[in-house]
Amino acid sequence: MAIGIVLAVTLAVMRRSDNPVMRAVATFYIWFFRGTPIYTQLIFWGLVGVLYPRLSLGIPFGPEFWSFRTYDVFTAGVCAILGLGLNEAAYLSEIVRSGLGSVDRGQEEAAQALGMGPRTILLRIVLPQAMRVIVPPTGNETISMLKTTSLVTAVPFTLELTKVATDYGSQTLLPIPFLVVAGIWYLVITSILMFFQSKLEAYYGRSDSQAPDRLSRRGRRRQRTSRQAAINAARTTPDAAPNEWVG
Repeated sequence: MAIGIVLAVTLAVMRRSDNPVMRAVATFYIWFFRGTPIYTQLIFWGLVGVLYPRLSLGIPFGPEFWSFRTYDVFTAGVCAILGLGLNEAAYLSEIVRSGLGSVDRGQEEAAQALGMGPRTILLRIVLPQAMRVIVPPTGNETISMLKTTSLVTAVPFTLELTKVATDYGSQTLLPIPFLVVAGIWYLVITSILMFFQSKLEAYYGRSDSQAPDRLSRRGRRRQRTSRQAAINAARTTPDAAPNEWVG
């Protein structure tokens, strides 16, 4: 997911760029990875050492500076992580692009009028506001990624939870209990991810006027009292008994 998020932001910015080459590269990347099944991509990563047994760095048709066996670097774990991360980036980029597009264009123009550069505008103006739209679907994609890891047996990566549960179930002739244990672990991890997702949504949705009010009656009363106390302290109301303006 970390690889996917970094690449997704990069691809979303490239899609919004005025440079046609950058837009074309981002569009091709998204088209390719969204158009092919993730299982097929993982099989390819598992066979990359067969396709390219040896990789090298050097001058084309000239001397080589550094070379290595492909499977020495692209182990099963590395291939599984790269396969999942590169595929996820294609889907997350559309989420990020829609989130960036939800921010009013006038705010970017106002920031430009204040002398801010494109990078500062993106990081300090656009992206923080877009997070309110980006976080919920990104949380769903994270949970989906958790379950998609069961496909990395195509690499093959044998330390994945479902694979381990299946192997132990086959060895002990008790497949159902081990699958139940694996399901419980998935539910535990999913619950933790959902908890942090709700916290992120609450953090980035603080300024949303349409967000549901979850304060209790006592909390709302305290909020009104503190606001009225601030108004009285500012002396913007007519002079009267203090109790008249409180509550």
